[in-house]
Amino acid sequence: MKSITVTKNGDEKKLSTYITSVFPKVNINNIYKALRKKDIRVNGKKISENITVHYNDKIDIYITDKILNGSPLFNIPIVYEDNNIVIFNKPYGLEVTGENSLESIMKKNYEYLKPCHRIDINTIGLVIFAKNEESLNILLDKIKKHEIEKHYIACVYGIPQNETYTTIEAFLFKDRKKSIVYISDIPKKGYVPIKTSYKLVKKNTSKNLSLLDVTLHTGKTHQIRAHLAHIGLPILGDSKYGSFDVNKKYGLNRQLLCSYSYKFNFETDSGILNYLNGKKINLDKVTFTEYL
Repeated sequence: MKSITVTKNGDEKKLSTYITSVFPKVNINNIYKALRKKDIRVNGKKISENITVHYNDKIDIYITDKILNGSPLFNIPIVYEDNNIVIFNKPYGLEVTGENSLESIMKKNYEYLKPCHRIDINTIGLVIFAKNEESLNILLDKIKKHEIEKHYIACVYGIPQNETYTTIEAFLFKDRKKSIVYISDIPKKGYVPIKTSYKLVKKNTSKNLSLLDVTLHTGKTHQIRAHLAHIGLPILGDSKYGSFDVNKKYGLNRQLLCSYSYKFNFETDSGILNYLNGKKINLDKVTFTEYL
């Protein structure tokens, strides 16, 4: 914990602005995270908003010295890289695009860097980025044509009856205002068709938990999470589509879903990326498999 007192020069500055002026190497994301967790106090009061501070205010910052001195908020490993693409292992709690995102953090190290697809902020795992515009256009086309095979690992509550690959189809509606999707087994106005396949990888009958290998044939918002919950296999830790009681039982507040494997199955010419055809890239280990 660090305690600082606002000087005359800091009078009427925003809290985050003053802290970063005292600790210039700290990542602003760490300050915002500390505010969300109420790990900053002003004059003894826990603060959750970026308030204006005043001369002689006392600020107590419950952030480690290592972070205040510039340790990164996120550890972002590179799983694969060549002259045209790079594949990152995205951590939990980080958007792929936008402000303070995987893209904005990593593009500082590249002349050109654009994501070829997205995964949810609370989904971990592989994300492909293009290092030039030509590669981006090729990969966007290949993803659209389903010539890149994507696999996810999900830890779910429940055990499927069929241990081989099972394909399920339904219809999905996205409520943009509520940021949630709904699944229907029959066609409805505003609903679009979805198709998901899954295979049992491992099970623990005493805990009623399973690891599933999941593939998407249609890539809609929250498709895996909502579709699996719809058939009675909610993802462990999913606060939106999962079971509150089950998540509480296991002490989880983050969903156990990981984008873990890609295979390039190009059926047509892929220009400068022809060398990737047939190549498979996957994570060596998925951390949450320990729950089984």
